[in-house]
Amino acid sequence: MKVTFNYGIRTYSGTIDEITFGSYRKDSVCIARKYVIPRTTENNTQMGNILKNLATVYAAVASDYKEELKMYAVKNEQNIPAGQLAPNTFAIWVKMMFRFSELNVGHIDLSSVTYNDLQTVGEDILSISLAVQNGYLAYVPGSETFTSNM
Repeated sequence: MKVTFNYGIRTYSGTIDEITFGSYRKDSVCIARKYVIPRTTENNTQMGNILKNLATVYAAVASDYKEELKMYAVKNEQNIPAGQLAPNTFAIWVKMMFRFSELNVGHIDLSSVTYNDLQTVGEDILSISLAVQNGYLAYVPGSETFTSNM
């Protein structure tokens, strides 16, 4: 159902009690619906396992690489359409890892890959500049300077 608020509030996104609100059309429409707990599927479980593993691997990544990834994320905002939130460093890294896995089918399994595996089989993504050159990350000006190894 479409919702109208008082006191100058145009829209709201989130869940209160048993109602979920969604903001649409660039914050001009608010829709409310009953909150439903999503059922767990095999895909949810698989994605959860992959992301838990990638978070563990990301924790082992060198701090210099993470700093350069942070600078890349700031420059990457120019590639994001207006009105959308720019991804953070972890989201960019995860997207790169999924792209690496897709383009190298059978090369790595994201649910079991380790930091040491990436050091040996991930030569295309060892640095941000290499990942950009090989098409795993979008180009941003100055990306060739991000040469710290993962």
